[in-house]
Amino acid sequence: MAFGKGRGNKRASTSSYASTITMIIFVALCVIGVWMLSSNSVIPPQITQGSTRTVVSETERSDVSASSNGNDEPEPTNKESEEQPAFEDNPGKLPDDAVKSEDEQRKSAKEKSSKAGGEEGGGRQTDQKQENQQKDEKVSEEREKDNGKENKVVQENDDGQVKQVVKEFEKEQKEQRDEDAGTQSKGTQEQEQGQGKELQDVEQGKKQGQDMEQGTKQGQEQDSNADVTFTDATKQEQPMETGQSETSDNNSKNEENGQQQQEEQNSGNEENGQQNEEKNTVSEENGKEEKSMKDENGQQEEHNTAEDESGNKEEQRTSKDENMEQQEEQKDEKRQEGSEASGFGSGIPKESAESQKSWKSQATESKDEKQRQTSESNTVERIMDGNAWVLCNATAGTDYIPCLDNEEAIKKLRSRRHFEHRERHCPEDPPSCLVPLPEGYKESIKWPESRDKIWYHNVPHTKLAEVKGHQNWVKVTGEFLTFPGGGTQFIHGALHYIDFVQQSLKNIAWGKRTRVILDVGCGVASFGGFLFERDVIAMSLAPKDEHEAQVQFALERKIPAISAVMGSKRLPFPSRVFDLIHCARCRVPWHNEGGMLLLELNRMLRPGGYFVWSATPVYQKLEEDVQIWKEMSALIKSLCWELVTINKDKLNGVGAAIYQKPATNECYEKRKHNKPPMCKSNDDANAAWYVPLQACMHKVPTNAVERGSKWPVNWPRRLQTPPYWLNSSQMGIYGKPAPRDFTTDYEHWKHVVSKVYMNEIGISWSNVRNVMDMRAVYGGFAAALKDLQVWVMNVVNINSPDTLPIIYERGLFGIYHDWCESFSTYPRSYDLLHADHLFSKLKARCNLVPVMAEVDRIVRPGGKLIVRDESNVIREVENMLKSLHWDVHLTFSKHQEGILSAQKGFWRPNTSQ
Repeated sequence: MAFGKGRGNKRASTSSYASTITMIIFVALCVIGVWMLSSNSVIPPQITQGSTRTVVSETERSDVSASSNGNDEPEPTNKESEEQPAFEDNPGKLPDDAVKSEDEQRKSAKEKSSKAGGEEGGGRQTDQKQENQQKDEKVSEEREKDNGKENKVVQENDDGQVKQVVKEFEKEQKEQRDEDAGTQSKGTQEQEQGQGKELQDVEQGKKQGQDMEQGTKQGQEQDSNADVTFTDATKQEQPMETGQSETSDNNSKNEENGQQQQEEQNSGNEENGQQNEEKNTVSEENGKEEKSMKDENGQQEEHNTAEDESGNKEEQRTSKDENMEQQEEQKDEKRQEGSEASGFGSGIPKESAESQKSWKSQATESKDEKQRQTSESNTVERIMDGNAWVLCNATAGTDYIPCLDNEEAIKKLRSRRHFEHRERHCPEDPPSCLVPLPEGYKESIKWPESRDKIWYHNVPHTKLAEVKGHQNWVKVTGEFLTFPGGGTQFIHGALHYIDFVQQSLKNIAWGKRTRVILDVGCGVASFGGFLFERDVIAMSLAPKDEHEAQVQFALERKIPAISAVMGSKRLPFPSRVFDLIHCARCRVPWHNEGGMLLLELNRMLRPGGYFVWSATPVYQKLEEDVQIWKEMSALIKSLCWELVTINKDKLNGVGAAIYQKPATNECYEKRKHNKPPMCKSNDDANAAWYVPLQACMHKVPTNAVERGSKWPVNWPRRLQTPPYWLNSSQMGIYGKPAPRDFTTDYEHWKHVVSKVYMNEIGISWSNVRNVMDMRAVYGGFAAALKDLQVWVMNVVNINSPDTLPIIYERGLFGIYHDWCESFSTYPRSYDLLHADHLFSKLKARCNLVPVMAEVDRIVRPGGKLIVRDESNVIREVENMLKSLHWDVHLTFSKHQEGILSAQKGFWRPNTSQ
């Protein structure tokens, strides 16, 4: 293909070829060459400005395309050129100088139509050298005029009018095809006007090559219109540069060509020998190319004809491919919105774009963050060899909760009087070990059957059955642990007790006015488990204490519960969010320490909400009970709570006192003694993450637009109704006015759940009951699951906007948490974890390896994980999950956003810490 490149090469002067013998040989070879050219080439008698522009640009294309096939290998024969396209190693979009023009197709067709005329033109070709030079200069002037038109098109491109550019590009291609058809029909007439015009076009192309190599501005603008690329993000046109810059674009389209694209510009000169290469410099300076072309024409044109034909065919295909690529890029931009709607794009429009910038800037600006990421990357590399994961060597064994079983920290406590040893004490370095499985562990039983029985080997503890079996808490029945549905206060079943409370006070209205409750000292959570039948959700709470694994029993039964204690710190919930708080023999000394623990209930209870206290002081007359009742009554009065009713359940032989928190500040202002005192005005009632308890009360909000001043609308309408205290002057999390932001989030998650999560990510929802949204915002994901038999623990991260009150307001529940620490739950607690753009945010604060170990701890074997995040984070999470032997069902990424679905297996490492 070396000869094929000669057409665009600059030729030196003809002084060394002036001998008579050379001239005679040249004339003979010219006759043969022109005869060969006549089989393909046709040139019009008159060249318009438009066609001149195309010939000038596309002739240069043929020069480089000749070298793209074989670099320094010999030129293939005519037959080989037909069988093997010149651009087979360079498919797709090529730079301007790598394809043939349609005007050269016209030349080929013209030459086919007149063999005899070709001989005569060959003679004239020898005699009219000076005339051709003059004509070449004239054509060059016409080309310069045409460049003015090109500049106008390029300016339009610079304005980002992508559609117009594509339209114009298609129109130009169509016009060229029409001209080609008309030109071929006039082949004989055009040939009669002489082959001198052929040289004019050829020389014109070579002169254009000279201009391009000199880096003229006009040549750059001309090529900008011939080949345009569009960035995927902005769809703005990026004009291709001339000369070697054009091959750079070709390199981006064809990565397999490596660094050779830039060399292709000069490879033609090298292939034609050192003699021609030395003469090229003189040719570039003087523009004297004709005689050198004549000397070689007889040898070259035979091969060029075959290359012209294959090049022209490839040009047609390439131009068509370029148009299709440009159209597809535009369609991709439009499909991006559809991608988001289908669930595979960003979680919420605007949020992803803004958050992505924020995450990147944080990683870039912080030197410490870069060092941390490097350290984390090294850790990930270590775990990928399969040797880094080890079993935890903790005393708690299969029930290990890192922040509740930190024996080293517990030993250092100065006091345990306020149950400090039951509170959170997280290790300084979060553990990255894996919790072992109990021997004989099986996949958990499905809901609702799980409410009544669980596998014994999954929670192999019998002490509670021995101590509380007579109260129908739990019994051992063969390979199962069974739960008759009883409790200390409702031996004959929780459902009867629930109806008893409702009958005691009609205004409680389970499942309508009362939707979200807190059950303190829940035991095995039978009360909360049966409240589902009344459309009520209960946050069941109990410490990890001598009643071994009572919360773990609840979670294995598929009932929501957390391990926590009312001790020296506030519980991780907002203020004024629970519709009702329940205590049935919860063993909490409410009357001690100036009523500090009861004041914590007062902080969390919604104004106008109820406290149901079912305990022996309410209905027994023992001396201790009488004394507690007396102290509780005084304390309740000082809190301005109203004793609404005291009723006795004859079937169970128990009684319950129901109190109501005031909805105004009137009582507080009328108190004779300021005890307990009112909290200071700067005391934030919502602050609840490791905040010590205070023996004070917060005033009730009285402003009509303040949260807590009104009761929420009844369930289920409150699920989709923006809270009354969200107003349009507030900016929502995603940049819209808060009420509209709330609605948009809900509609988004309804669509994602119904269209993607239900069908497309390989999850069988019949096996899912316990769900956690690891990064909830408005609770839209949980709200979208309303019609499924699931409950969702909504986790609001401590460094995220505090939207947890909104989640409670709509009839859902959740908790504050920092995922750089372990969660307060037992191992193997959840069937599904959902993490929407969580891990990319955590990377700025903590190592992801312990976080993934925590995910593995929380999810039970057979459980699932759904991750939506940045593509690079998705890949990192996928690698860690595979090292944990999770089954990755799906990974999908587009526009730098991705989704992952995976399932945990039964694998555990063989080594321990």
